[in-house]
Amino acid sequence: MAAATTSRAARRMGAEDEKLVFETTEGIEPILSFDQMGLKDDLLRGIYNYGFEKPSAIQQRAVMPIINGRDVIAQAQSGTGKTSMIALTVCQVVDTASREVQALILSPTRELASQTEKVIRTIGDFMNIQAHACIGGKSVGEDIRKLENGVHVVSGTPGRVCDMIKRRTLRTRAIKLLILDESDEMLSRGFKDQIYDVYRHLPPELQVPFSLSYHALFKFVLFFVIRRTSSIGSLITVVMFLGTTSLCCLPIFTQF
Repeated sequence: MAAATTSRAARRMGAEDEKLVFETTEGIEPILSFDQMGLKDDLLRGIYNYGFEKPSAIQQRAVMPIINGRDVIAQAQSGTGKTSMIALTVCQVVDTASREVQALILSPTRELASQTEKVIRTIGDFMNIQAHACIGGKSVGEDIRKLENGVHVVSGTPGRVCDMIKRRTLRTRAIKLLILDESDEMLSRGFKDQIYDVYRHLPPELQVPFSLSYHALFKFVLFFVIRRTSSIGSLITVVMFLGTTSLCCLPIFTQF
């Protein structure tokens, strides 16, 4: 039943994509099928088993830059496939031979963090990806037990994740990917200081993709530029929906 629901949603998403008019800057080419993305075989099995038939518009343009190590700002409306974009890129990047946290996803709500964790576990099932949701309202003891047993991915809210890091239960030494999901909403909810508190505990060579739904892009880029002083001259790839009819991909060179 769940797979059938997902398949219907994927088809509906595809139909919406066909109505869009795209403007893409040079160097950002859409990849029209999952098979052309060079994904791991077991990940492809998980994607198709989940019910996806082809990448959505945002996935076509943002997945490969993230996999290739770029910092990516992905702006798209709700329901356009950002959560599954995050899930499949995380599953591709993680090394399952190491039972340490390698990807950390911060979300503004418990519901979104839990949803992301479930999608990662589902499409990463054939890879044996271990993911855990660190969110408020759940047992701290359960978080500690799961993290001490070892997981590859943590999806959580800023407050609980920060707490687990300060308890030294969430070890950050192997984290190579920090994803800030719905970053505009996190800023509007006043999580900026907590996000930075998490960030300063992470390794300096860190990739930071983030997603947003509304036009808070410039404000977040400024926050990112001011705070992220370790990546001088990095290229940030921006993928954004403009209104409801077009999608534009813009590269931004930032000088810190």
